Amino acid sequence: MRRLEIRKAGKVNPLWNMYRTISRFKVIKNFIFIELGRYAPSTKIKHVLYRKALGMKLGDNVSLAFRAMPDLMYPERIHIGKNSIIGYNTVILTHEYLVDEYRIGDVRIGHDTMVGANVTILPGVVIGNHAVVGAGSVVSKDVPDHSTCYGNPLIIRSRNDE
Repeated sequence: MRRLEIRKAGKVNPLWNMYRTISRFKVIKNFIFIELGRYAPSTKIKHVLYRKALGMKLGDNVSLAFRAMPDLMYPERIHIGKNSIIGYNTVILTHEYLVDEYRIGDVRIGHDTMVGANVTILPGVVIGNHAVVGAGSVVSKDVPDHSTCYGNPLIIRSRNDE
């Protein structure tokens, strides 16, 4: 089960009125720093941009690959443990807008964890320590420590079974 804060919308979908739920200046600032970070050639530069400018909680030696995309609205709700790798073009979402509500949830990725390329991580999930997420997966539920997961729908296997 994902850990989400659910907020009801008015008469129109909440994305139509998104600046009632978040400051447009915050979105503009986040957009600038995220786009700089996505194309930065150095993981050390990304660390500085994402930690200092966006408030992301990144452990030591976290590497975000080229074009990895942290959440634009609430990047400060992303927590990544030390020595983890986030693959090429991976999207980490901490919010989702639906027709009649919007949801916000922290994403926690453990230490020594590898997230493959083109993965989508939905709000409110926890990916454990020493986990491996296969390329192209949609992480829609928690992934336990020491496990491998892949696909959509997500299939989770204990690494002890391999």
